[in-house]
Amino acid sequence: MQENQPPEHRGRPRLVVPSRSDILLRNFTEVIGGPLGSRSAPGIVRPGVFTVERVLVLLTVLAALAGILVKGYCRANGWESPTQFYATCYSDFPELFRNRGLADGTFPVLGPGSLFEYPVLTALIAGVTAWLVPGSGITDSRVLAYFDINAALLAAVTVVAVLATARMSNRRPWDAAMVALAPGIVLAGSINWDMWAVALLALGMYFFARQRPLLAGVFIGLGAATKFYPLLVLGAILLLALRTGRFRPLFVTAGAAGAAWVAVNVPFALANPAGWTYFFQFSADRDAGYSSPWFVYNLVAARLRWTELSPAAVDLLSPGLFLLSCAAIAAVALTARRRPRLAQLAFLIVAAFILTGKVYSPQFVVWLVPLLALARPRWQEFLIWQGIEGLHWAAVWMYLGQVTSAGSSQHNLDMPYYALAVAGHMAAVGYLMLRVTWDIFDPAYDPIRRHHVDDPHGGPFAGAPDWFRLGPGGSSRSLLPWKAGSNA
Repeated sequence: MQENQPPEHRGRPRLVVPSRSDILLRNFTEVIGGPLGSRSAPGIVRPGVFTVERVLVLLTVLAALAGILVKGYCRANGWESPTQFYATCYSDFPELFRNRGLADGTFPVLGPGSLFEYPVLTALIAGVTAWLVPGSGITDSRVLAYFDINAALLAAVTVVAVLATARMSNRRPWDAAMVALAPGIVLAGSINWDMWAVALLALGMYFFARQRPLLAGVFIGLGAATKFYPLLVLGAILLLALRTGRFRPLFVTAGAAGAAWVAVNVPFALANPAGWTYFFQFSADRDAGYSSPWFVYNLVAARLRWTELSPAAVDLLSPGLFLLSCAAIAAVALTARRRPRLAQLAFLIVAAFILTGKVYSPQFVVWLVPLLALARPRWQEFLIWQGIEGLHWAAVWMYLGQVTSAGSSQHNLDMPYYALAVAGHMAAVGYLMLRVTWDIFDPAYDPIRRHHVDDPHGGPFAGAPDWFRLGPGGSSRSLLPWKAGSNA
């Protein structure tokens, strides 16, 4: 196909067009006249007003409006249990505004007696947006205003995440449409502040792709001060540093990330040590949460009269399995014949963290959307996964409606169906991990490397030769830099 050919026009890259390169989208375009014509040259011929980025911004805004419509019942009738669950419009914003002192002017973490179970940058966002709400006290209008302010800001940071994803690759900006239109973001993006972390990580990965590791580390550190998971991407950078022998990008990025995290956290820690440490205590002491494998196992065990997992057992098994998963990912990264791409490893590590964690909140799906768009941009698999996550999203609310209210039976979801929804979500994420791993071992299946590129997101690792590689069984295929006479 034409987009598979190397760019020839004045050094400007020819864009990969999804309606040509993706089988599912190519079939869908038949109703509007078929895929883009063979005589067109996206990226070479100017598109006029509707540039790729402008279309992506428009799609993101439309998706954000759809997300507001999902919350329509609660916006009109208030966020009250059990109706907020049955109407699938629950959000943490009204709950936290009413019950964490935000409505009364208490600033999270800094306020006397404040117990806020989120990292400090999230606390800062929560407190500043509470200041923007007019009036005083807990009223329906103020709760609605708090939700609307945060929803509007989330739409803006989603635009940032989409544009950063689009700009990571000169030839594949349209892959960011997965982020712009993701059903998971439409349904769950306004549950909590997770999209802030998604946008900060996207900026970090963008600057890393542009070989600016200092700025990359700053944004990764800020993302970790919002939600923990952006820090996991440093694991992917570590593996690529081992593979290539280029350690400076790792040290600069990790050092900048640590410095940014410390710079944000120190003022909170000095001002109110008890409030600052509460997040860490809460995370360590909390029991297995809804939709985690541990929570669902205990539900099934209670129904079948099996032995349930104690909190101590979960505290051991959850990090233990995550570390084993990371060891397996490291084995993949260091034994594959060709160096994996950064986005592939980042997706695998974050997905493993999600599958083994003590909690899987419905909004955690947004963590994986940009990473999958970079690791394996295939619309059919993406939409199937998002559909399964949508079923899980609905099942969570139906189950919570039953648990919190014992409401009308026709609205309730019995435990086995909820457990199946969680199992479906886990199976879908596991399948995507297997497909990404397959792409690593056989790059011919990798949608990115099929287009004559190495790693558009790899920054200083892109095009680097191997420095350290392990062959199967320690064979001669290993590349050991400390062993004289080692051969690639």
